[in-house]
Amino acid sequence: MDLRAHFSRFLSAEPGRLHFAAHSHHPWPDVTREAQLRAWDDAARLQDNKWEEVLGPVLDSCRAHVAGQLNLPEPDTLAFAPNTHDFVRRILSCMPTGRPARVLTTDGEFHSFARQAARLEEEGLLAVTRVASEPGGSCAARLAEAARGGFDLIWVSEVFFHSGHALTGLEALAKAAGDAVLVIDGYHAFMARPVGLSRIAHRAFYTAGGYKYAMAGEGCCFLHCPPGWLPRPRDTGWYAAFGALAAGDGKVGYAEGGNRFLGATFDPSGLYRLDAAMRWVAEQGLTADAIHDHAVALQERFCAGLENMGPPGTGLDPARLAVPLSEPSRGNFLAFDLDDAEGWQARLQAMGIITDRRGRRLRFGFGIYQTDEEVDAALERIRRLPD
Repeated sequence: MDLRAHFSRFLSAEPGRLHFAAHSHHPWPDVTREAQLRAWDDAARLQDNKWEEVLGPVLDSCRAHVAGQLNLPEPDTLAFAPNTHDFVRRILSCMPTGRPARVLTTDGEFHSFARQAARLEEEGLLAVTRVASEPGGSCAARLAEAARGGFDLIWVSEVFFHSGHALTGLEALAKAAGDAVLVIDGYHAFMARPVGLSRIAHRAFYTAGGYKYAMAGEGCCFLHCPPGWLPRPRDTGWYAAFGALAAGDGKVGYAEGGNRFLGATFDPSGLYRLDAAMRWVAEQGLTADAIHDHAVALQERFCAGLENMGPPGTGLDPARLAVPLSEPSRGNFLAFDLDDAEGWQARLQAMGIITDRRGRRLRFGFGIYQTDEEVDAALERIRRLPD
């Protein structure tokens, strides 16, 4: 697979840069630049009427793309927002009042949820139980066991951002959740691994977005909203009234489907880019399976190259991976657990290799804009790193 020509704008912007942070900011295919311009041109052409286009054909197309990737029964269960924190707030706004809402989660959730939950916990508004995310292989089972204690909300990542471990056993967790609202953060899974929600689509919320492997950039996140769950978020924007039936009791009315979780006016260019990126994926005949297989092959080549450097080696040892290559339940990045992860990141950047770090975890991401050539070039630069 060599799709580098389709990413020419990003790859040529800084010649010589080797970008290994697809999990953080994935380069966008060239078609997204054309989509960005189309958003501008539509604003000029339609002016006040542009929202009929945005919330009509553009939104419908994005919903269809995402529903197809997630294997959802219906696309109208999807809501869109500029970021996943918008959805965090709206879901939390549905929690019971008069007592701290009981929340079950892990210690490995991304900041969009973890920070907000911790802050509300400080105020006594949430009572949070955190299950250890590592070892990853037993995390789902431990969550399912804990869930039997009775909770209002269960929030868990499908792929943990600090390790790359991919959670399995989500159906069992959904069954064990009882009456709790179940939310799956799929940002590191969507378009990186095959995701099939058909068996739990009636039960679980699912959120992700375009910033990472969907290749559409920021400003375009989505939430699958299972029918019948959380029909009236207290945090609600005026878009959630579009198509709403007037409430017979005089209360604020809400639209059905995913629209009940919509917010208010936003920059729609992210929808244009997501639509273009997903159309391009389809035109190339790409699937999430193929994307994941390509990333795994590059991961294996990279680790083999590190091992073949021989003694004294570089100190970047595959034995330090948070999730070993032998574990198939992993995402499209590798996380090395290193005492000097910060120093490693700085030295690599000085050599033109872009990675990122979460604490002592140095992360290398792999994507479809890379080939064996980029991996070999990175290995050669790593060989030349000063001791």
